[in-house]
Amino acid sequence: MIQTIRKAWAIPELRKKLVFTLLILLIFRIGNAITVPYINTGLLENQLNSMGATILGLYDVMSGGAFAQATVFALSIQPYINSSIIIQLLTVAIPYLENLAKDGGEEGRKKIQSITRYTTVAIAILQALGYYFMMKRYGILAPGADGIWPALVIIVTLIAGSSFVMWMGEQVTEFGVGNGISIILFAGIVSRVPSMVQNLYKGITTWNSVRTGTMTLETLTQTGYSAEQAQSILGSAMAPWGVLLLLVGGLALIVFIVFINDAERRIPVQYAKRQVGRKMYGGQSSNLPMKVGMAGVLPVIFAQSIASLPITIWSFAGIPAEGTVSRSIYNAIDTKSVIYMVVYFIMIIGFSYFYASIQFNPVEIANNMKKQGGFIPGFRPGKPTVDFIRKVLNKITLFGAIYLGIVAICPLLIGKILGNNSVAVGGTSVIIVVGVALETVKALESQMLMRQYKGFLE
Repeated sequence: MIQTIRKAWAIPELRKKLVFTLLILLIFRIGNAITVPYINTGLLENQLNSMGATILGLYDVMSGGAFAQATVFALSIQPYINSSIIIQLLTVAIPYLENLAKDGGEEGRKKIQSITRYTTVAIAILQALGYYFMMKRYGILAPGADGIWPALVIIVTLIAGSSFVMWMGEQVTEFGVGNGISIILFAGIVSRVPSMVQNLYKGITTWNSVRTGTMTLETLTQTGYSAEQAQSILGSAMAPWGVLLLLVGGLALIVFIVFINDAERRIPVQYAKRQVGRKMYGGQSSNLPMKVGMAGVLPVIFAQSIASLPITIWSFAGIPAEGTVSRSIYNAIDTKSVIYMVVYFIMIIGFSYFYASIQFNPVEIANNMKKQGGFIPGFRPGKPTVDFIRKVLNKITLFGAIYLGIVAICPLLIGKILGNNSVAVGGTSVIIVVGVALETVKALESQMLMRQYKGFLE
């Protein structure tokens, strides 16, 4: 990867694209440091830390911590991701969008992109309104910021920031390297690495203080911390062997993701010979590739959003008091509970099958193969070919779904074993980071191949 970037930097045209991409990422990071006025960011961060087990914790990770800091780019690219998913699903359900996607060509693609942009703005408006009313409900707004003008400033700034991030992503896709939206998402997640390292260091120091007896619940409460804050600080303690386990597990997870990302099942396809005029066509053999990770990270995002929805709504309504029946139910469906992990895992498998059925149509593949004179050895064209492709698709999808489930559940299990919940969305983040890095390197390699640059693979 490093060698590919170095050799791409030596090509003037690719160097310009890399510099342009880096400048866009710099603007993105600057926007993440500019806070929206009329908001008490300290109170907001404390509130979101207490709600880290909800879907808001996922938003904060995807935005690189901007969501908890109420910056200009707090909504980041979440509205665009949600919009893209919605339009992609509607493309299957609405004939007009389906015709644009299949038969519209370049013009159809531009229309779908335009619809996605408008939908992104609409979703950004809804999220900005929800963000504002959440802060108003919990008293996070600055003193005297309850009027219409502060509300308008906050909401419009968040909407404009999300729209600008979407525009920057499209500019990177057109003039930079790789998929702009993915690269911005990658930058947001990677930007949290220094704070993660700092938290691990604090966890070790806290563990050492607890072990020596210099830090206890009594000493923390005597210094002004509430009982819940003291429990949170003590819960962040992490032994050195726990940090070592996280590092080893993280490296193993990256290797596993890289292996699965390139894994695919290749179905052999033979093309019959046919004569057209004086020329003979066909006769060659090919294959139909079916990727194991066909659905990408979308099933994990879908499942996490829906599985954490009950606890999110309950957190907005108010966390029940300790010792009550409501608190027992709350703890039973919390994102640290076994029930949540089981439901989460099952939903990942379900969404993987759902997304695979949308992306890969065995009937359409078999018909196209038949029109081109192709067939799978040992299976007649038509229904036998469709049944075989569907059977292979189900097996591949099941393996890919189990892989996603393991990657998503392992950080939760490690966090439960270590008593530290800071790695709750680590699996999702690692899948995104590794996937985007591999895609960007492949984009660089393909562009170098187009320019007939020799020797970059040696």
